[in-house]
Amino acid sequence: MKIKVKAAKRKSEDVIIKTDFIRLDSLLKFIGVAETGGQAKAFIQDGIIKVNAEICTARGKKIRSGDTVSVFSVDYQIKNEN
Repeated sequence: MKIKVKAAKRKSEDVIIKTDFIRLDSLLKFIGVAETGGQAKAFIQDGIIKVNAEICTARGKKIRSGDTVSVFSVDYQIKNEN
């Protein structure tokens, strides 16, 4: 028996912020990944979130323009409004 496995293609979305930075937990709520701060905290502590291709467990991590946050096979490109 042969099993064929296909990796799902990663989606990419742009997220526009109006400030110099946004905290990681706030970003997860802003983009709709987490409904509450507690849920965002759980995702971060469980190692589900990657920032610039590295697992990030610091919920207060400052996310700035140019960073990439990966969640559930979606890459969010952070950009400033300016």
